[in-house]
Amino acid sequence: MKLNARTGRQVMGRSVVVRKLNRRWAQVKVPGCGWVRFRLSAGGKGAKLPDAKTFRVTFRNGQWHAAFAVVPGPVPAPGTGEIIGIDRGVTITAALSDGRKLNCPQLTTRERAQIRKHQRRAARAPKGSERKAAGYAKAAKLKAREANRRKDWCEKTSTLLARTYDLIRFEKLNIRNMTRSAKGTVERPGRNVAQKAGLNRGILAQGWGLLRQRTGHKAPGRVEDVPAPYTSLRCSACGWIDKNSRKSQAEFVCSSCGFTCNADTNAASNVAAGQGGIPRPRRTAGAGGVTTATSRANAREPQPTWVGIPLFSEKEDVKGQRRVNWAPVGCTASARTGSASSVSCSP
Repeated sequence: MKLNARTGRQVMGRSVVVRKLNRRWAQVKVPGCGWVRFRLSAGGKGAKLPDAKTFRVTFRNGQWHAAFAVVPGPVPAPGTGEIIGIDRGVTITAALSDGRKLNCPQLTTRERAQIRKHQRRAARAPKGSERKAAGYAKAAKLKAREANRRKDWCEKTSTLLARTYDLIRFEKLNIRNMTRSAKGTVERPGRNVAQKAGLNRGILAQGWGLLRQRTGHKAPGRVEDVPAPYTSLRCSACGWIDKNSRKSQAEFVCSSCGFTCNADTNAASNVAAGQGGIPRPRRTAGAGGVTTATSRANAREPQPTWVGIPLFSEKEDVKGQRRVNWAPVGCTASARTGSASSVSCSP
């Protein structure tokens, strides 16, 4: 007898009965409907029957789908100790720190033209007519094709990452806030609303969140999130942070050491090294080794070096009289109680 953990009541579950017909087709017994054939979509010639306790039959965009609830096991780590950093973008979906660039498949130019054609025809059709419904259905079918391609790419890419690398690092992005509408309110309307809407569509079409989610499912405990600030402005060779180093979307030239690299690959190297959200350079700047970073801060101009010039400090005592303390180079002057002061020199 199986009890519900929250209510404590008995759960009356039905057993899932599945039969395999051949290497590609099987059938499942649906309550109230009988035997329903379905195509095995995974595994190729040696496709196995799903070992599931529940399943769901849905109808989406003119197609029937049978989804079986199966919890897959984690993908074993390769054991090489290799760390990979992933920088996500719109032009390049996923740039890896080893130089590879992975792009999520999109609709072709012809398919996008077909979507616009069906939407225009549906907009001109009479309200409530079959032509309007058919036009929007054809456009939805093409959009569903894009979503299926995106999901398939995320599944294959996440499996590749989990099987190839021991530690996978993503930059931590708040996608919900990044894709928030810019239309504003009636009292305070937004600006560049159409441009922001186009950017939102471009971000959502890349599947950033699904790639991170599925990688975490397949490699539990081996996925880390690195803070995103300064990852695209930091030089992966010397650690110098300067916004002028990012010449364009794809070009990065360090203003300190002259290091040249693809901007997305440079950001992925910083993510792999775990350097994000730190406004000052660190000594381990590169993912491939230890490099010595500059010691001065980026937000402060270089200060002059005192060489052979005594350091004077002018103060005012409680009586309103000015007092001058001096110390040679290499010595420090410390004030004591009263009017006397002491000078200590280091050899």
